[in-house]
Amino acid sequence: MEDMVNAQEMGNYNVDIALVIDGTASMRPIIEEVKRNALSFNEKFLAAMEREGKSVSEVRVKVIVFRDFACDSKPLEESEFFKLPEDNERFHAFVSGIEAIGGGDVPENALEAIATAIKSDWTTGGRKRRHAVLLFTDAPALALGDRADSPNYPQGMPKDLAELGDWWEGNDQSFESTYQSNAGRLVVFAPNAYPWEDLQTWNRYWPAFSKAGSGLEDVDIQAAIDLLVGSC
Repeated sequence: MEDMVNAQEMGNYNVDIALVIDGTASMRPIIEEVKRNALSFNEKFLAAMEREGKSVSEVRVKVIVFRDFACDSKPLEESEFFKLPEDNERFHAFVSGIEAIGGGDVPENALEAIATAIKSDWTTGGRKRRHAVLLFTDAPALALGDRADSPNYPQGMPKDLAELGDWWEGNDQSFESTYQSNAGRLVVFAPNAYPWEDLQTWNRYWPAFSKAGSGLEDVDIQAAIDLLVGSC
């Protein structure tokens, strides 16, 4: 019996998921679908893991909403990690309150949002763990630091895409975080534009490209779930 318990524990996962969402005005046609997918993600993910015979001990989800530091009064909104299903009510309230507003010009501060996600207080518990980032945007991203002269630009951001890549790969651990690169998974729903095609040199990165300029027409959340489950 003890051997059976130990074998089961070895298969248990602690899974943290950061949902990184473009909250600018151009997302209005798709924002409600993105929010619905965010709210249903946990249930679908657990069902998929169960079908594969993979046991999940704990799931936590946080939300990061990004816009443009030069144009918006709320360019970056970040929740805590919500432990699900215990914190369902607070998680639903945060997601339901997301509005697609502002944004200024076309590119947004998505890379700063990814950096913020990496710097999160990720789980260190469990025999196995996943630190997953799912990003939804209909736009290219500004280069890191392009809005650094804005008064509300966050401190401690990487200076460029290469440094952000070092964060993701675990080559640079100078920032304070519990992120573990071998646990990291990044799934991006975005147009085939800068920097989303460039990130294909990163490990554990899966893009779902839409046509640049056509918005985010199709969000296949099940494909993201299948990728994450398959990599567990």
